[in-house]
Amino acid sequence: MTVLAVEGLTVDYVTADKPVRACDEVSFELRRGEILGVAGESGSGKSTLITALTRLQRPPAVTTAGRIEFHREDETVDLVGLSPTELRALRWTSLAIVLQSAMDALNPVMRLGAQFVDVLREHDSSLTRKDAWARACELLGMVGISADRVRSYPHELSGGMRQRASIALALACRPELVVMDEPTTAVDVVMQRQILAQVLRLRRELGFAVVFVTHDLSLLLELADRIAIMYAGRIVEIGTAESLYTKPRHPYTRGLRDSFPPLRSPIRRLTGIPGSPPDLRNPPPGCPFHPRCGDRFDGCDQQQPELLTVEDHAVACRLYPSGEDQS
Repeated sequence: MTVLAVEGLTVDYVTADKPVRACDEVSFELRRGEILGVAGESGSGKSTLITALTRLQRPPAVTTAGRIEFHREDETVDLVGLSPTELRALRWTSLAIVLQSAMDALNPVMRLGAQFVDVLREHDSSLTRKDAWARACELLGMVGISADRVRSYPHELSGGMRQRASIALALACRPELVVMDEPTTAVDVVMQRQILAQVLRLRRELGFAVVFVTHDLSLLLELADRIAIMYAGRIVEIGTAESLYTKPRHPYTRGLRDSFPPLRSPIRRLTGIPGSPPDLRNPPPGCPFHPRCGDRFDGCDQQQPELLTVEDHAVACRLYPSGEDQS
């Protein structure tokens, strides 16, 4: 069952010269309880996408087209058209976000528990302050943080604890959808594994869906059910984690996959992707990846490919002109 349906989402940054298109007709669906990973290089539009999804974008970013349909149990709402008051009612109870830097997301002059209490009592006025503090302890315990830390300030916690506290705060009101913006970037590899294991465990227990944004494709291959690959503001491939690893169709996806070493394969030379992402103020004509693509051929610099279904996932590449696998 679908919890989020994004159709033709377009986001521009308004400048003095001309608008810069950071998200270009992005479309996808997210099912209940599913983890959808979003991967791509810096500047591919990942952060713009999630701020648009959660309606946290600020000028000069403007959503100029598209729909973001959020399917609740009893109704469907288009997040693009909601007022700030209507959005406030949805946040935390239905839709929550975990930001990249927990130190910036948490209030540095409030005790950790007080921040949980504010959220809990804002969305449940019948909850007493004592019960809210008790619930804060439960939420911290859910992510492996001792209850005695509930009266600590954020700067008194380690980076991993702050990040886990941010996840617990996002889950305080049992939302149906949680958007995570590179939540493991600022922690070491050991803590990263612990956080990801807890996300998977909590998803199984609570049943929420996740949009997980990162530049690290190898991480998503372990975590996500499906993965969307973004390049120059567009989704160029989307499919299951297994299919993107074993048989990526788009040359950009293959480049991302081949840029990190496998754990159980013979030693081989790693290959990167030549060139740099395009300047979105002046994008190349045709397929935006063609200047860096080793598989380009006549017409790639003129025709922008559509996202078409190929077997079990979709790809936007002229190697598959009719949506059929050419390999």
